[in-house]
Amino acid sequence: MTSIHPLAPETAAGLPSSPDASVGLAEDVLGGKAHGLRTLAGLGLPVPPGFVITTAACRAFLRDGRFPDGLEAEMTAAVHDLETAARERFGASNRPLSVSVRSGAAVSMPGMMDTILDVDPADGLRAAVEAVFRSWRAPRAVSYREVHGIPHDLGTAVIVQAMVFGDRDERSGSGVAFSRDPSTGVRAPFGDVLFERRGDAVVSGQSATRPLSDLAAREPAIWTPLVDGLDRAERHYRDACHVEFTFESGKLWFLQVRPGGLSGRAAVRVAVDLVGEGLIDRATALARVTPRHLRAARTPRIRDVAEVIARGVGASPGVASGRIAVTADQAVRMAADGPVILVRPHTSPLDMHGLAAAAGIVTTVGGPTSHAAVVARSMGKPAVVATAALTVDPGGGRVHCGGRSFPAGTVISIDGTGGEVVPGTAEITTGDTDPHLDRLLGWAQELP
Repeated sequence: MTSIHPLAPETAAGLPSSPDASVGLAEDVLGGKAHGLRTLAGLGLPVPPGFVITTAACRAFLRDGRFPDGLEAEMTAAVHDLETAARERFGASNRPLSVSVRSGAAVSMPGMMDTILDVDPADGLRAAVEAVFRSWRAPRAVSYREVHGIPHDLGTAVIVQAMVFGDRDERSGSGVAFSRDPSTGVRAPFGDVLFERRGDAVVSGQSATRPLSDLAAREPAIWTPLVDGLDRAERHYRDACHVEFTFESGKLWFLQVRPGGLSGRAAVRVAVDLVGEGLIDRATALARVTPRHLRAARTPRIRDVAEVIARGVGASPGVASGRIAVTADQAVRMAADGPVILVRPHTSPLDMHGLAAAAGIVTTVGGPTSHAAVVARSMGKPAVVATAALTVDPGGGRVHCGGRSFPAGTVISIDGTGGEVVPGTAEITTGDTDPHLDRLLGWAQELP
């Protein structure tokens, strides 16, 4: 059984394949990330060369404690092909090949498993692949699957790709881009970017990012193909999409694509708008909107904000009230006695248990595509990021802002639309009437 497949399959004529080249190689075989990369390559978009090791190989490794028979030989051949495609070689004195080794399960599990960057020659590659396989059983990954109802026996694929460097020079950078605003559904490119930085600095939430629109002014030669790529991906998936990208010395590379990732209100609007644009029919729109989307569609807001502790960027709509917790462990303990708001400088996969326990999330840095924001939207929880005026003191068990101090246990409320953090339990409005929701519900009533 073949355990390795290229990320950019070609036709017999040596031309780029169609975006449907992965037919017969489903996401449960290739993993969602690799399946998406093959789709992007088939759409004619630039994807760094590489290969994917299937989920079946991971399951065999976890079962037997070793690589399945034949995998090492396949890896040797795949590395040779990668060196040819990249025009670089492992260990070369001039332009040595460096690769990333990433997880890619069939179901998105953002940041829950290992990623190893800048891997050395063959021995390092083998160790990196083994580490990614083992990370399927990491406590944070297990917790995430339990929260989201993901089966534990799926295993992860492993993607090995030639590295591209967002920190190469002043014409390099990295970002995350949505084809539509993930909070509102408005049809316009939306996301975060960092110049002269690698992609992990964007998605980790540890850095103050720039709005994606800054890319249009600074690097129009990157902006134009990025927007074109978003449009191609959206038309292929017939859904709003988001991509991770890096540009190196003025050249754009796509590193990941996913459809969806929207808040409830945005999911409703996008479904309705796509019907109007002729990309889907009404039945498809109704099938895409889940009960959780409907519950969140009439987004509540804080009523009459009289006092604001801090303002940030609304990253996941909704209102939540609860007691401040400044660590993930503290959030879990406190949640047994009522709702908590997890307040952190930034979050990481190690905070998964606290994110699951919290009613809402606040971070002092990061943007709307940071780890905290992505996880909050996936759980339907309000989140506010980039509250730069706040300082979190985990050791002292408190939050500081503007000369004031708020110990853990202090009740606050957050508005994940407007980005406000206010004292006490706030009164809320039920949310404005949503014409997109009304239209969708009208279609549902017309069904036989």
